[in-house]
Amino acid sequence: MIHNSIGSGRRILTFPAVHPCEATSSTTLLNSLIDLSENICSFLSKFFPSNSRNARETIRQIRNLSLVLVELRDVGSDLPGSIILCLSELHLIFQKARYLLEDCTREGARLWMLMKSDRVASEFRGLVRAIATALDVLQLESVAGVSSEVKELVQLEIKQARKGRFEVDPDDKRFMGDVLWILHQLEDSIIPDKDTLKQVLDYLGIRRWSECNKEIKFLDAEIAIECSNVEKRGKVSLLSGLTGLLSYSRCVLFDSVDSPKLNEKGKAQMLNGLDPDDFRCPITLEYMKDPVTIETGHTYDRSSILKWFRAGNRTCPKTGERLTTTELVPNLVLKELIQQYGAENGIPMAESAHKNRDIKRTVVAGSLAAEGAFRLASNFLASRLVDGDDIERIKSAYEVRLLAKASIFNMSCLTEAGVIPPLLKLLLSSDALAQENAIAALLNLSKHTETKAIIVDNGGLDLIVEVLKKGPKVESRQHAAATLFYIASIEEYRKVIGEIPDAIPALVELIKEGNDRCKRNAIVALFGLLMHSDNHWRVLAAGAVPLLLNLLTSAGREDLITDSLAVLATLAEKLDGAIAIVHFQPLPIIGVLDSSSSRTGKEYCVSLLLALCLKGGPSVVATLVKSPTLMGSLYSILSEGTSRASKKASALINILHEFCEKTSSSSMRPPLPREQFIHAW
Repeated sequence: MIHNSIGSGRRILTFPAVHPCEATSSTTLLNSLIDLSENICSFLSKFFPSNSRNARETIRQIRNLSLVLVELRDVGSDLPGSIILCLSELHLIFQKARYLLEDCTREGARLWMLMKSDRVASEFRGLVRAIATALDVLQLESVAGVSSEVKELVQLEIKQARKGRFEVDPDDKRFMGDVLWILHQLEDSIIPDKDTLKQVLDYLGIRRWSECNKEIKFLDAEIAIECSNVEKRGKVSLLSGLTGLLSYSRCVLFDSVDSPKLNEKGKAQMLNGLDPDDFRCPITLEYMKDPVTIETGHTYDRSSILKWFRAGNRTCPKTGERLTTTELVPNLVLKELIQQYGAENGIPMAESAHKNRDIKRTVVAGSLAAEGAFRLASNFLASRLVDGDDIERIKSAYEVRLLAKASIFNMSCLTEAGVIPPLLKLLLSSDALAQENAIAALLNLSKHTETKAIIVDNGGLDLIVEVLKKGPKVESRQHAAATLFYIASIEEYRKVIGEIPDAIPALVELIKEGNDRCKRNAIVALFGLLMHSDNHWRVLAAGAVPLLLNLLTSAGREDLITDSLAVLATLAEKLDGAIAIVHFQPLPIIGVLDSSSSRTGKEYCVSLLLALCLKGGPSVVATLVKSPTLMGSLYSILSEGTSRASKKASALINILHEFCEKTSSSSMRPPLPREQFIHAW
C-alpha cells in the first residue's frame, strides 16, 4: 500500500506519489496511513542541514494526526465516502512529505538543498496547507465512537496548519548568502576565506573528505541530467559553480582522505549478495546499459522503456499499473554495480559514466565561478606537490588524479599550473601509494593533447617504463601501461617508446603476469606501438605471440580476446610475424571465429587468417580447408559482418576455393559452386 521509495535513485525534489486505489478498504487505508506517519516521525532523530524548523513542524503536525488515524481505526465502523476521500488525500500528502524529508536529510545533497531553501520552505508550506484542506472534509460527527478530544485536535490542526508561516530559516539565509559571496569571489579568481568556507561546510555537517566528495558526485550527476536542457542553463551554471566550490574545498580544507572508494573486496562482497538477473531489463532480458527507474519503482533499460512509451503505452510493463508521469530517474547505484559485474566477469555490458558524458561540456568549466575554482585548486595542488611534506604530496597527487578525470578543462588547468614535473618526480618515491597516485594522475592527464609533450620533454617516458617494470603495486603497473598507450597516439612518441630497451619487454611481461586489467592495458599499448613499423620486430622478440595465442583460448573476457586478435592480425601483416604465429598453429583461431560474439573480434579473426594465408604459404591454407566449420563462419560474415569484414571474408573464401580447385580430387571439392561466390575485394 505504501508507495515504495526509490531512495538515492530518485531525483531531488521530485515526488512520485500516487493516490490509493479506489477499491482499497478503509482499514487498509488507515493502516497504511499510520505506517506512513510512523515512518515520517522517525525523521525526528535525523540531522536536517537546512530547513530544520519547517521539517520538524511538519513532522509534529503529522504526528498529532496519527492519533486521529489510530482512533479512527480502533472505532472499526464503516466510514462514509467523505472521510475516505479525506484519508486518500492525506495518503498522497504523507507520501510527498516523506519524499521531501528524505531529500532534506539526504547525504550528498546538502549544499544543493541549502541553495534551494526557498523552494523547500514553499513545499513544506504547501503540504501543510494541503493537510488543512483535506481535514476540512473530515466530518468526524458522522462516525460513532470518536472522542471529543480527537475532534478538537482536528480543529486545532486545521488552525495551526493555516497559521504556520514556513519561511526560510534565518541561519539558512545567512549561509546561502555566504555561498553566493564565495561564488562571486571565485568568479574574480579571488581565493575564498578559508574560515568562511569551513563554517559553511560545518553548518551543513560536511566535516570529512568523503562527505565533501559525495556532494561533488551528486552535483555532477545533476549537471549531467540538466546540461542538455537549454531552458535550464542558469541552473547548470549554479550547479557548476557549487561543484567548483566543493572541489576547491576538498583540496584545501581536508588534510586526509577517508574511505575514498569501496575496495575491491568490498565490491566483491556486494556483488556476491546480488542476483545477476536483477541486472537484466525486464523488457528485453538483456543486461542494462543505462538503468532508469519509473514511477512504480521498477527499473528498466532506458532505451527499452522509451520504446515502450513511444508505442503509446502509459503503464508499468512489469505491474500493469497506470502511470501518472513518464519521468525516468537514473539508477546510478545499480549502474555502478552492473559496470562492476561486467568488469569482474568480462561482460562488456555498460560503458562508464564518464564515457557517456557530453565531451563538449567537459571542455569548459560550466560557469565563471567553476572556472575560477578549478584554476585556484590547480595552483594550490601544484604548490603542494612541490613544497608540501610527504603526506601532503600524496593527497595532492590523489586530488590531481580525481580532477583530471573529471573534465578536459581540469586537465588544462592542472597542466598550466605545472603539476606534471612534480608528479614525475613522485614516481621515484619509495612509497607505493605515492607512486600509484602519481602514475594514475599522469594517466588521466595524458589523455589531453598538450600534456603528452610535457611528459616526454621532462624525461617522463623512462620513469613510466620504470614503474611498468618494477612498480610495487599491480595498479601502478597497470596505469603505467595505459599511460604509454595514450602517449603512443603521437607518431613520433611511438618510435621513442619503442627505442627504450625495457618498454616493450615490460609490456609483454605484464601480459604474462598481470591480472585481466593489466593484460588489456598492456595489449592495447602494444597495438598502439605497432603502428610504428620499427616496433614490429621488438614485439616478436619480446615473446608476445605465444602469450597472445594462449589468451585466445584461456581468457574469460571477450575484450581481451578481441584485443589479442588485433595485435596478432597486425603482426601477421609481415612475414616474420606470420611465421611466428603459424609456428603455433592457426587452428585455435578458427575456434575463436566460431565462438566469438563480437563483430570486431570476428573481423580481426578474419584479418588474421587472411594474413596467415597470404604470408604463411600453402601449408596454412591446407590446414584451414580441413576445418569443417570455417567456411560456414566466413559465409555468415559475408551477410552479417561489416563492409570491411565482408571484403576480407570474401578474399579468404576465394583463396580457399582456389586451393581446393588446384588440388581437386574426389575427397576435396569446393564447399560451394564458384558461381555462388561473391567477389567483393
